[in-house]
Amino acid sequence: MSKLLTVFGATGNQGGSVINSILGDAELSKEYRIRAVTRDPSKPAGEKLKSRGAEVVMGDMSDPSTLKSAVEGSYAVFGVTNFWESMSKKTEVSQGKALADAVKATGVELFVFSSLPHVTKLTNGILPNVQHFDGKAEIEEYAQSIGVPTTTVQASFFFSNLKSSFRKGEDGTYTLALPIPADCPMTLFDSQLDTGKYVAGILANPQAYVGKQILEASGWYTPTEIVEQFKAVTGKSADYVEISDGQFKNAMQLPTPELKQEMLENFILIRDFKYFGPDAKANIKESHKVVRGKLTTLPEAISNMGPW
Repeated sequence: MSKLLTVFGATGNQGGSVINSILGDAELSKEYRIRAVTRDPSKPAGEKLKSRGAEVVMGDMSDPSTLKSAVEGSYAVFGVTNFWESMSKKTEVSQGKALADAVKATGVELFVFSSLPHVTKLTNGILPNVQHFDGKAEIEEYAQSIGVPTTTVQASFFFSNLKSSFRKGEDGTYTLALPIPADCPMTLFDSQLDTGKYVAGILANPQAYVGKQILEASGWYTPTEIVEQFKAVTGKSADYVEISDGQFKNAMQLPTPELKQEMLENFILIRDFKYFGPDAKANIKESHKVVRGKLTTLPEAISNMGPW
């Protein structure tokens, strides 16, 4: 009999990617059946999942009373939280802990959680304001502390963020302006297409990855390389400009100074701490062994984001 995989965020980029990878895999689609969790199963996205053979159930991490029934009977659960929905670390951590509690209470054998590095700890307090990272790391720590068999996938900077980062000038030239040097390598990743390829690899051999942190990155790219690939793919004129930390904060269209500082520190994490810390390159290379399928390349991502 097939094992039950319950997927939270089923209609979003990461959860949707997990479902697509499992249903599209000749072996894993037989080994696992899908239960998709959404706040409103009656919406078109939920109906579409049903038509693809998934069981669709109601579950809301803001309402812990809905979570135990949502994960009951699962062999594995994929969980993802969304800081940007509430813009509150406290809310995100509360939701993630509620899900971990439900996973623990129902005896799930593997909890695959979309986490991120604890930036405050990683930087010894130099960058204390990246709350959308630290909150996820604290959920991961909590799940492990209560004895939940946990594997985490940790995403790099999203390719999709480049869409809004390139600004088109009046003369038609695009400019990428970031507070990092032109030759600073940064990790990039396609969450919509590739999250599931990592999770599928984990689910193909689940017990081998309990307690592991899997780092998701297609590769390392400098701003210079990003601009050159952009020009090659789109045929558009483009430049890179390194800007100061202050210029970057002033240019951001975010509602509060705190969020602007948070996003600045996100880029300082890339610039000064390799995003995942000093062993990032070795750990990303090791994590590539997990991937089931082919990761999206930078040129493919730029093309997919079009038209420009």
